[in-house]
Amino acid sequence: MTPNRRTFLTGAAALSAFPNAALAQNKGPLDRIREETGGRLGVAVFDSDSGRRFFDGAEARFAMCSTFKMPLAAAVLARADRGEIDLNREIRFGEADLLEYAPVVRANLAKGALPIDTLLEAAVTVSDNAAANLLFGQVSGPRGLTAFIRDAGDVVTRSDRYEPELNVVRGGEVRDTTTPMAMLWLMNAVLLGDVLSPASRAKLIGWMEAASTGKERLRAGLPKGWRVGDKTGTSGEGYFNDIAIATPPGRKPILIACYLDAPGLDGAKGNAVHRQVGELVGALFG
Repeated sequence: MTPNRRTFLTGAAALSAFPNAALAQNKGPLDRIREETGGRLGVAVFDSDSGRRFFDGAEARFAMCSTFKMPLAAAVLARADRGEIDLNREIRFGEADLLEYAPVVRANLAKGALPIDTLLEAAVTVSDNAAANLLFGQVSGPRGLTAFIRDAGDVVTRSDRYEPELNVVRGGEVRDTTTPMAMLWLMNAVLLGDVLSPASRAKLIGWMEAASTGKERLRAGLPKGWRVGDKTGTSGEGYFNDIAIATPPGRKPILIACYLDAPGLDGAKGNAVHRQVGELVGALFG
């Protein structure tokens, strides 16, 4: 069963109509997390094998932070699928393009150029911020990324700024935000739907599986033996995010979008929240 956009954008109604009451009853642990952290937590899960789903706080807006790099990579790959860009073409950069966190771009500063494909891998696997900004140039900037997101069927998620400004999202602001529900739908369209060619889907999922930034988040709580790919997002403003595609043995993937807004929480505690959500997903969908 593949959910349509209406399914994903009517979270509370969809959850209340869900036949498996066990999922609704397990919202308790998330309420406890909110009490313990004093923050906001939104979770959306879809099992593409059975059609089961779980939503809690999934219609609230959260800063995307670096989770935007998943749809950004998809937007670039979609252009390559249409023959509009060559992933082997090198993009030039210099000292002015460096940001505080840019491990791959910084390591290649003397060379001064990297192929688009390498920049994509850097943005997804190690969340290189300079690589992401360089890739924005391939999709006409944040406005172009938002257009891609709309074309994919997501009317909620929006991209407005570049790194690192996009990580600063004050209460009530909508710039550079998504909802767990919307991101789940977008992941479904990009990773499991026909937005990308099969080869590009496999490439993006492969990068997510190779990502090194989320080892202590959802991955840490999901059952051993599941194949997991993810894209994290973090900011000093108190956002700890993770979106994942998790495939149990012999089954189709489970998609997870988990967003936490808890100012003052340290990294270890933020990671622990995601680990607990991963454990809950394993218990409900394993």
